[in-house]
Amino acid sequence: MENIVIPKHIAIIMDGNGRWAKEKGKIRLEGHRAGANALENILECCGKIGVKYLTVYAFSTENWKRPKMEVEGLMNLFSRYLDNKKKELKKQGVKLLVTGAKENISEKLLKKIEETENYLSDCENIVFNIAFNYGGRREIVDAVNKVLEKKFLEQNQVAENGGFVEEKAENFKITEEEFSKYMYRPEIPDPELVIRTSGEFRISNFLLWEIAYSEFYITDTYWPDFDEKELEKAILSFNKRDRRYGGLNAK
Repeated sequence: MENIVIPKHIAIIMDGNGRWAKEKGKIRLEGHRAGANALENILECCGKIGVKYLTVYAFSTENWKRPKMEVEGLMNLFSRYLDNKKKELKKQGVKLLVTGAKENISEKLLKKIEETENYLSDCENIVFNIAFNYGGRREIVDAVNKVLEKKFLEQNQVAENGGFVEEKAENFKITEEEFSKYMYRPEIPDPELVIRTSGEFRISNFLLWEIAYSEFYITDTYWPDFDEKELEKAILSFNKRDRRYGGLNAK
């Protein structure tokens, strides 16, 4: 893609695995397996064309409501991915981050995630951020609680040192820039492009804070069928956007 601006950070809502499987007369888990193969392909492609950050929505905090068999299948699929692909990810220069809550995740899987992240921590070609057991509202609430805890500890420290603590709302004010530091991954820049497959026009509780000024690309293609050509369409669409961030066109 010559003379094309490549987004530094692409985020993807990988939707349509179940419908893809249903249309082919397969069980839903087969759709998830096909989706995992599509993800491997897109990750490799992103690394080659110069994308520096790829965030994908793999499992939401709401996905626990799905049938137990499907949830267990997704957990096993992710576990096998970490086992079987970490050496290949190392060769590709992929730094892995897994972002989300730890509740309900087995200790065995949490340990495997940590070990894989450590194994790939020195890779520098692309950061692969998997939103797993993730919810955008939960992330913001967690950030608020971190801020409140910090402010509370600061005031206690002042009091313990003999200082006077005056309870004013101004003492707890915070800027957007400072608040951003309390999100799950403050080291990752906000996505420039958000892709959603399967034709749905929803955010689905994904990166609610981070996508304030992201460009969106919606495609009817189911995620298992999303390939390099589909990715190119999304990036070409991104290049046609006039990104003003609330300002006026400079032309």
